Amino acid sequence: MSVNGITSSQATAAYSTQMYNSNKVKEQAIAEQTTQQKAESKTPETSATDTSGVIYEPSEAAKKYTTNVDLVAKMKADAEAQTAQLRSLVEQLMLKQSTSYANANDIWSFLREGDFTVDPATKAQAQADIAEDGYWGVNQTSDRIIDFANALTGGDPSKIEDMREAFKKGYEQAQETWGGELPEISKRTYEAVMEKFDKMAEEAKKSAETTEIIE
Repeated sequence: MSVNGITSSQATAAYSTQMYNSNKVKEQAIAEQTTQQKAESKTPETSATDTSGVIYEPSEAAKKYTTNVDLVAKMKADAEAQTAQLRSLVEQLMLKQSTSYANANDIWSFLREGDFTVDPATKAQAQADIAEDGYWGVNQTSDRIIDFANALTGGDPSKIEDMREAFKKGYEQAQETWGGELPEISKRTYEAVMEKFDKMAEEAKKSAETTEIIE
């Protein structure tokens, strides 16, 4: 083998080794660059997630408190609506009862200026309506008020006194609208309603006592 041949082979091998090492370096550099780029591209996302991307999750206690507040507000609104409805109904019933009583007793001339008379048919119907068992009599009118109060509250005994107060205010409103004291029949109806509220309260008390004994 000639000296030139050996020198050429050695040069070729050295060149190949150099190229291999160079490629390796380049590949390693590219891999490192790629890794760095990926890390940099993820950094903003991670940062956003750590700050603006955070979602507040209320604790169970906070959720329970909010629910309780909403429930109390709803119950209060429902109770106010119930008493307002009863007040309005009582006012209307008392005024209609008073009107029937007035028609039956020819007292409109005392309540209004000028001559005013009730025709015989209207007077006869009014007298029947305000009779003891009539539609506008004490019994039926007071029963309607109590029935309506029970319907509004679902028969809840804890609401009896609220309904009693609503009835009183409704009666007072009727007097204001009427322009003075209501007729005698309305006063007796007032007393009948109060007695029925008393009876309801007493029955509710007995029921509660019986429940406590059983438990």
